[in-house]
Amino acid sequence: MEDIGEKCAIFGVYGRGLEVARIAFFGLYALQHRGQESSGIATSDGEKFSRHVGMGLVAHVYTEESIAALPGYIAIGHNRYSTAGGSKLEHAQPIVVDGGHLGEIALVHNGNLPSSTALEKFLASKGMNPTGASDSRLMTEAIGVLAREGKTLEAAITEAYPYMTGAFSLLVMSRDSLVAIRDQCGIRPLSIGKLNGGFVFSSETCAFHPVGATHLRDVNPGEMVIANKDGLKSVQIVPGDQKLDIFEFIYFSRPDSELLGRSVYAVRKNFGRELAEESTVDVDVVIPVPETSVPAAIGYSQARGVAFEMGLTKNRYIHRTFIQPEQHIRDQGVKAKLTPQREVIAGKRVAVVDDSIVRGTTSRQIVAMLFEAGAKEVHFLVSSPPVIFPDFYGIDTPKQKDLIAAGMSIAEMRDYLGATSLTFLSYRGMIAATELPESIFSTSFFTGEYPIDIRERKTEIVQKRVCYTPFTEEYKA
Repeated sequence: MEDIGEKCAIFGVYGRGLEVARIAFFGLYALQHRGQESSGIATSDGEKFSRHVGMGLVAHVYTEESIAALPGYIAIGHNRYSTAGGSKLEHAQPIVVDGGHLGEIALVHNGNLPSSTALEKFLASKGMNPTGASDSRLMTEAIGVLAREGKTLEAAITEAYPYMTGAFSLLVMSRDSLVAIRDQCGIRPLSIGKLNGGFVFSSETCAFHPVGATHLRDVNPGEMVIANKDGLKSVQIVPGDQKLDIFEFIYFSRPDSELLGRSVYAVRKNFGRELAEESTVDVDVVIPVPETSVPAAIGYSQARGVAFEMGLTKNRYIHRTFIQPEQHIRDQGVKAKLTPQREVIAGKRVAVVDDSIVRGTTSRQIVAMLFEAGAKEVHFLVSSPPVIFPDFYGIDTPKQKDLIAAGMSIAEMRDYLGATSLTFLSYRGMIAATELPESIFSTSFFTGEYPIDIRERKTEIVQKRVCYTPFTEEYKA
């Protein structure tokens, strides 16, 4: 998988007697894969807020001293992925604003608003200048301005909700309450857990086990869940229409998470099994592109009865630094991150399994690397359909013109990669692997159908021709 990223992870804790900042730290640590640029935690002790943010990985941002300086019984935390906004501390969350009679209000956001026009107009009508603010900042300011008018936190969120035109999973904290909200389609995940009489909220369920929490349920699409001294309260702000981004199953979520009641690991293995049904190539060994493709490769290997090997070793830390690589290292490209195991590859017909192809540049380098390591044949297998359309809901994808599948046929892509063959999992095979209805997913990457109106961003869909029909099995070169 080429480097595309989720914009962020969110995690929250409510509970008297809990070390909420420490719990939030370990929750964010478990969600590191969703954002590596910056991290931040805000806490409340019922009277005042404390906040700590920093650039880099969770393990680097916090110290025992910084955790000790975050007292309270409510915490929200955030990991940010680098986006077009740039790598600056000012973009780190939680965002904190004045909430008038409520004191301060803090917000963390996973997702993206394709259009912020409605929020900008609303804030302008309140005498504020929203120019240049991020979508996360705009949402926080909208809730804040309504709170300053005397509204309760619940009422302020409910009134601001219609202006949030896009995908969002939010945690909002006042001095005495923690509120979780999802957009009406539930594009990005958000789950609730129980912990020692308190509650935790997380972008993924994988963060519950490390902190000792038990998964209770998901926040429903269109729902607002309030945790305070009275326990949990649910308010359905708008009717929900579940459309989880299926790319959470394909790539972003950790394999030990659950989405819509299904194990991510099990679904990824099913992707591989479905791919084995559709691919007829004869191979000697199956290897994954580490790490998200491992379950799919296992599923493919088991279904075809072909040996599974870790033929590529990944240095997962090499790009987790702010030190600019020396020119020779930059020129190495993917070789700086992946090393082939020659004894696994040499003289073999190799099936290499990856979860997706975006630009194709990394995949091309992997194919060349495998041939250099002595592979006799390299069959490139992709455990999802071709990515033809960009994302507008919180995943950092290239513009459509840079998506290889938007402008090339399968045969042209195979020739570009230099592979012996190229096979994508069919759309129907992808849906079948989830064992869930197609209707509860957003599949915009593959179909160009966006369940939440992308408004003025529609002009960015410049390539209407696609190299396959999403609802048929016509994928192979």
